[in-house]
Parts: sequence; structure tokens; C-alpha cells
Amino acid sequence: MSSLSVTPAPVTRLRLTARGRRVIAFLVALPVVVALGLAIVGGGAALASAEAGVPSGSFAEITVMSGETLWSIAEDVAPQADPRDVVAEISRLNALDGGVVAAGQRIAIPSEYLAAP
Repeated sequence: MSSLSVTPAPVTRLRLTARGRRVIAFLVALPVVVALGLAIVGGGAALASAEAGVPSGSFAEITVMSGETLWSIAEDVAPQADPRDVVAEISRLNALDGGVVAAGQRIAIPSEYLAAP
């Protein structure tokens, strides 16, 4: 039998020139710059809304008294309606986050609930 001797291939190191390092840095930074640019340009879109405004005569304003909640206000202004629906409508109209109101706060009540007997 004959024996074969295998010599390992010489190990070469990758050497980057200054230009190569600049190209690599550019390629790594490019997605970050593009994402940041899109966030800056599209950031104002989050403030826009396709929802039309509410006409001025379609609601009345009341002042929240101490101890009142949206639920108690809904029961007072529309005893015949489901309070959950009234609370949801008041929250939507006033853009209330979490449905919390404070004493002295002025909130809008849809006139459809105020006009009902």
C-alpha cells in the first residue's frame, strides 16, 4: 500500500484595506440610516386620523363632579340606554384613555343621550 501525505493548506488572513473598511462600515450603517429616515418622515402620520371631526351641535359639555365616574354619568344622562354603550361613546368622543375622569374636568356628552326622555 502506498501512503499519501496530505499537507494542510496555508492559512490566510483576510486583510481589509482602508477602503474595504469604509465599505463594510457603510453597508452596516445603511439599514440604520434608512430606518431612522423612515421614522422621521413617517412619524407625523401617527398623529393623523382619517376619522372626521364631530359637528359642534352634536354634543353638550358637562363638568365632572367629585365622586362621579363615567359609569354614573352614563346612568344619569341615559337611564334607558346600556351604560356600557354610553361610556364607550363618551370615551370615544373625548378621546379618554382608560376611561378615567377627574373632578372639575369638562367632558362632552353626545346629544343623542341628552335629548332622550
